[in-house]
Amino acid sequence: MSAKRPLLILFVLLSFAAKASFILLPMDETTQQNHLKAYGVTFWSLEKSYKASWLLNYRGGSFLLPDAMEIRKECQIRGVSFEVLSDSETAKILDEIASPSQNMETVILEKVPRIAVYTPKGKKPWDDAVTLVLTYAEIPFTPIYDEEVLGDQLLLYDWLHLHHEDFTGQYGKFFGAYKNAPWYIEQKREAEALATKLGYAKVSEEKGAVAKKIRDFVIGGGFMFAMCSATDSFDIALAADGVDICEAMFDGDDSEPNYQAKMDYDNSFAFKNFILERKSDKYEFSDIDMTEKRRVPMDKDYFTLMEYSAKWDPIPSMLCQNHTQLVKGFMGQTTAYDADLIKSNVLKMGVCEFNGEARYIHGQKGKGMFTFYGGHDPEDFQHRVGDEPTVLDLHMNSPGYRLILNNVLFPAAKKKKQKT
Repeated sequence: MSAKRPLLILFVLLSFAAKASFILLPMDETTQQNHLKAYGVTFWSLEKSYKASWLLNYRGGSFLLPDAMEIRKECQIRGVSFEVLSDSETAKILDEIASPSQNMETVILEKVPRIAVYTPKGKKPWDDAVTLVLTYAEIPFTPIYDEEVLGDQLLLYDWLHLHHEDFTGQYGKFFGAYKNAPWYIEQKREAEALATKLGYAKVSEEKGAVAKKIRDFVIGGGFMFAMCSATDSFDIALAADGVDICEAMFDGDDSEPNYQAKMDYDNSFAFKNFILERKSDKYEFSDIDMTEKRRVPMDKDYFTLMEYSAKWDPIPSMLCQNHTQLVKGFMGQTTAYDADLIKSNVLKMGVCEFNGEARYIHGQKGKGMFTFYGGHDPEDFQHRVGDEPTVLDLHMNSPGYRLILNNVLFPAAKKKKQKT
């Protein structure tokens, strides 16, 4: 063991209140009765100015908290399993984690991330998995939308989630199936009114401006998480900056001739060389998405989480913490990503080798980071328009929802000094 390891263990112990014991929130499959609310308890502890540690790869990515009566009560109220450890038991665990032979690491959590969720007020026509799980875990967040983003209010936040938005101005490509549906007509009317209010001639131009503000937020050091169609439509909007890719039923005039050749893939975060879907009545943005290309039976639809070195690659290790490496698949407008269209500097953290697709990817842009997660709802295989929201009391140990909460919590981690 290097000389630095005992110092790390001592630092972790001293980071907590000077008491004789600690609380462990185990995150393994058999012990923890409510994985999702365990994240909420950890977040709540940070809000109360307690230091916490994330024990990467130790019993499913457990959390270590100081033993305070109010934390015990909060665990009991929320139905979260916990174990009380003595100083010596804690030191033994930290010593095991610090061993070079173990793919584990202790990460100090010290900052309460300021969380924003980019979401329309009505959320038509779908609910959103992230707002569902944040609400269930009792993690506070602020809903924001285009006015706040264009008004530079992203500067107030550390972490941003994108609702299942269409940043291309094509209204989710719902035209073919839902052009006569009242909710679609109202959504289009509201979007046009908002664009006009904000000084834009077209919704596509206004959404493109929003995408660039979010891009700047990430480049400046923010953390962005997106699911389903917000992922590929965001990248498409950036690549198509200044190019009209919308047909007349979306913006009142024809698309720009030969617009495919004008895509600038250098502007996108994660995807390259994608081909846009020209048909206005087809429920698809491009060939990034694997929904129509996949041939995976429902009972065999799983993806595997990659394993990273917890000591050398703590960020992807944090993002992949789970009580299983095999996660049940689920569909969405954008279900998964064609692995061949993902840029080489982007990590494929969750993959389905059987179908040559990635489900969960992560990358860096400027000083910030982004994570894209394919699919709509981790516990609803094929969520349809009008379906009832998922009841998370029935899925409180969901591996798929844990991935969302990993992203919520990792901005709280203490930043390590660079070695050079």
